Amino acid sequence: MTRLFVIVPLVVVGLYVFAFVDLALTNRARVRAFPKLAWAFVIVLPIVGALLWFIFGKARFDGGGVRRAVAPDDDPTFLANLRRDEEQDERIRRLEQELADLDDDPTKD
Repeated sequence: MTRLFVIVPLVVVGLYVFAFVDLALTNRARVRAFPKLAWAFVIVLPIVGALLWFIFGKARFDGGGVRRAVAPDDDPTFLANLRRDEEQDERIRRLEQELADLDDDPTKD
């Protein structure tokens, strides 16, 4: 019985500490229902407060389901980056050619 009087308070204190740390580290945009300060007061409620925080206070990540792998030629982001890289390479080639033409220009001597 004395073990129970030692273990239960340790679990409750651990739950409070974990809830407060989780609240402190959670981005404000992911906090639901109340502001963070209000949730701090709710967490102080015996046992129920920390449970309320974990159930209602924090928005969970929405994984959006299972993402399947997309081939590079089907991925719009990859294609956009590829086009951008090609445009940059073309611009660099053009600038290098202009610099080479300026170096070869005999009128500047």
